[in-house]
Amino acid sequence: MTALKNHRRMAGRPFSVKRCVAALMVLGFLSIFYYTHYLSSPIASLLMRRERKIVRMRPYGMCPHFQSRPPADHRPPHQGSGNGHPRTDPKLLLLVETAYSRLGRELAETLVHNRLRYKMEVVGKSLPALTNLDKGRYSVIVFENYYRYLNMDKWNRELLDKYCREYGVGVLGFFPPADRHVVGVQIKGFPLYMHTKLSLRDAMLNSASPVLRVARAGGVYQGPLPGDDWSVFSANHTTYEPVAWGSNNSFGTPDEYIPLATVMQDHGMYDGISRMLFGSGLKFWLHRLLFLDSLSYLSKGLLSISLERQVLVDIDDIFVGETGIRMWKEDVHDLVKTQERIQKLVPGFKFNLGFSGKYFHRGTWEENEGDDTILEHVDKFNWFCHMWNHMQPHLYNNETHLEYEMTLNKAFAEAHGIPTNSSYSVAPHHSGVYPVHELLYTVWKKVWNIKVTSTEEYPHLRPARLRRGFVHRGIKVLPRQTCGLFTHTIYVDRYPGGRKKLDESIMGGELFQTIVYNPINVFMSHMSNYGSDRLALYTFESVFQFIRCWTNLKLVSSGPLQLAEKYFKLYPEEIDPMWGNPCLDQRHLKIWSYKKSCQRLPKFLVIGPQKTGTTALYTFLSMHPNISANAPSKETFEEIQFFNGRNYYKGLDWYMDFFPSNDSVDNKIVFEKSATYFDADIVPKRVQALLPNVKLVTILISPAKRAYSWYQHAKAHGDPTTLKYSFYQVITANESVAPKPLRDLRNRCLNPGKYALHIEHWLDYFNHNNLHIIDGDQLKSNPVDVLDQFQKFLKITPMFDYSSHIRYDVKKGFFCKVLEGGGNKCLGKGKGRQYATMDAESYKYLREYYMPYNTALVKLLRKLEHTTIPQWLKDDLSYSST
Repeated sequence: MTALKNHRRMAGRPFSVKRCVAALMVLGFLSIFYYTHYLSSPIASLLMRRERKIVRMRPYGMCPHFQSRPPADHRPPHQGSGNGHPRTDPKLLLLVETAYSRLGRELAETLVHNRLRYKMEVVGKSLPALTNLDKGRYSVIVFENYYRYLNMDKWNRELLDKYCREYGVGVLGFFPPADRHVVGVQIKGFPLYMHTKLSLRDAMLNSASPVLRVARAGGVYQGPLPGDDWSVFSANHTTYEPVAWGSNNSFGTPDEYIPLATVMQDHGMYDGISRMLFGSGLKFWLHRLLFLDSLSYLSKGLLSISLERQVLVDIDDIFVGETGIRMWKEDVHDLVKTQERIQKLVPGFKFNLGFSGKYFHRGTWEENEGDDTILEHVDKFNWFCHMWNHMQPHLYNNETHLEYEMTLNKAFAEAHGIPTNSSYSVAPHHSGVYPVHELLYTVWKKVWNIKVTSTEEYPHLRPARLRRGFVHRGIKVLPRQTCGLFTHTIYVDRYPGGRKKLDESIMGGELFQTIVYNPINVFMSHMSNYGSDRLALYTFESVFQFIRCWTNLKLVSSGPLQLAEKYFKLYPEEIDPMWGNPCLDQRHLKIWSYKKSCQRLPKFLVIGPQKTGTTALYTFLSMHPNISANAPSKETFEEIQFFNGRNYYKGLDWYMDFFPSNDSVDNKIVFEKSATYFDADIVPKRVQALLPNVKLVTILISPAKRAYSWYQHAKAHGDPTTLKYSFYQVITANESVAPKPLRDLRNRCLNPGKYALHIEHWLDYFNHNNLHIIDGDQLKSNPVDVLDQFQKFLKITPMFDYSSHIRYDVKKGFFCKVLEGGGNKCLGKGKGRQYATMDAESYKYLREYYMPYNTALVKLLRKLEHTTIPQWLKDDLSYSST
């Protein structure tokens, strides 16, 4: 009634149009005044410059309910098979269909990522004879296609089964996708049945399984499983136990969970062989964990990975970001709160903030307030230094300027209470790390006492499984991983693939697997990832929570110094660097110093071996107008000996100083000669890393004569061991009882002559078309023809006419350079030295010693389609001790 009365009262009043129009005009004037005097003011433009878009994404939720169970310990109390046989080696045999099959590659990549030793063999359509299994002593045999095992011929099958039983070797097999859907087909020879071609969802692990070690049985992982070609198992024998299940709603009502075994364990009670069978490949992330657990279980702990995971998260560019993407006060508070939550998941965790004070208070007032808020919480974080000015790294060629830049940043830190004792720094653009800028290392030590840095670009941006660390000039360089967030990824709707793709990386995908596979993880994100949508906070908290839920991994955090110590204790073989070529990567080329030129790197190497004529070849090639040789070394004369000694640790700058830098050599072919490269084990790998397309030149003479010449050369230079022992005593010295100096001399004398062995090693890293072999006898007797052939190998046009520039010197007994005045310029008195003839007993011994190596060399030359077999090689092989 009251409402009705009010309605009538209002209806009785006369409607005033003038009053309404006047009110609208006043409102319009007020709007104009507001726009002109407020919205267009500096304060208003500052407020409205950026629309603050914050999506407070919740991290991955708490773990589903599960029964807590410690990880399995697969190692028996006393290592071994328990039947009197020695334990098998921590190595597996991986049998794949082809070298390019998808699952085979995924298995090999997983093994490489976890640094598990393996040997891969391609089996094709039928398995090869397995008679050599006894020599391999594998812990586990993995079949990419388990049907290859089921369809083996009886003889091979019995041989393999006997080997597995006798040595306690487990078998792991994957069933490839079936072409058609079948139900209840029996697996040949076993009381096990399979259903194929299924679409599954909602995975679950068997919490009672003794296999689980990395993987942790939680609740049900809800959602569809990848692919529509799953195979599942059922059995009627107690030897089988499911390890993982999926479900298929077609087998029941939508509300029911009907478990279908996707991974089955065979305890070996049926035929004495332990097995793990997978009904799908590694597309599903849980199967990747179960693959690692299966290897650990079947190998009795020999093929196990550590359960501890160290995590460090660097936040780059604090105070540096551009206006509009920097952190506000609320962002900093959320950063602190998220860090406190993460510390419950990762003990000791603190975000590691990298700062440059030059850009402090260079943003909007909200961003400046964010800068101040960071400093209010300075003690809650770890800190590391940056450059004062993010200048382009190719300008890092002035030590004084670099020192000034770093000193400014250090002064800023001291003025604002930022710790300066972390001994950790990250160079902008990965400079100073790769490519190495030596001055940066010098000033790092001088100003900041830097001991550790990190990079993802060593030697190039590679997949996570291939990233390695190294140590240079006392500074430890840790490999850094990527987390999927970059400077531009600040809003979830702009993330490549959107929220769904980000969650896939977190929940079993790339980021999750990176942490699972790497004992030590260093991530770098940017300040911009912590403002706006705060993607980094969501990403890291979610992935740590997901790992806590579904794995038994122990997440911990330490500072950079502690991480570096642990890393190189785990992988001491990575201490040595492996220099790559900056010229092969556009990103690296842009940040390389303008003083360096790709033309200065050699295009071919004369690799030796010693005492075969390499100095003569070096001299002849240096005469060529289109060829430029390396400058001589004070210590090793015409040889740099970079790739095979301590010089390698001096870095790329040191190496390149031996090659001309003026414009006159831009169109020349630069080369280096170091005869000690030929038989050094590490050299081919190092050369391939830096010079992957380089041409290789080697000179071969009779290995017996080479050994004798080397001995006489060492003796002429006063080697004390050669003065004490005769040549025959040296080459026949007993390797087990002879004094070490004598054994070392024997090896240096004899090992280079095993030509086929060393050439094969080089061909492991280079194509045979990159290798040119010169007959040393021909080089000595007919150098013009040899050099003409070599010019054709290098494809030099027009060819240089050596016949008018070198001639035979009767007095010296070899060819020399022709001078303009008509005389000859020959090698020094140390070259072409005449020695007493080798005694017959030594000659006989050496010809017999080198017989198998010379035989292998003939086969190799024919394999390389070498047109002629050197006469000295024919002579050595025709020798008979009778």
